[in-house]
Amino acid sequence: MSTAMNFGTKSFQPRPPDKGSFPLDHLGECKSFKEKFMKCLYDNHFENALCRNESKEYLECRMERKLMLQEPLEKLGFGDLIGGKSEAKK
Repeated sequence: MSTAMNFGTKSFQPRPPDKGSFPLDHLGECKSFKEKFMKCLYDNHFENALCRNESKEYLECRMERKLMLQEPLEKLGFGDLIGGKSEAKK
């Protein structure tokens, strides 16, 4: 009886992650942005509308380092924050 398996019959075809999922930041390239965002959420009783600028900066970091797909900020809901303007009170 043979115990060897034939792995050559099928070829693995990698595919990109589904929209909305992205790789973890194993090297901590955006850790400071994440920590700044999380501190803002904590300081503002988790009212995420008050931390939109920090969220935008974190996502920009991820896009710049290819940890997520490059998307226009307007498409991500940050059109009003482009150029440093923010409607949320600090």
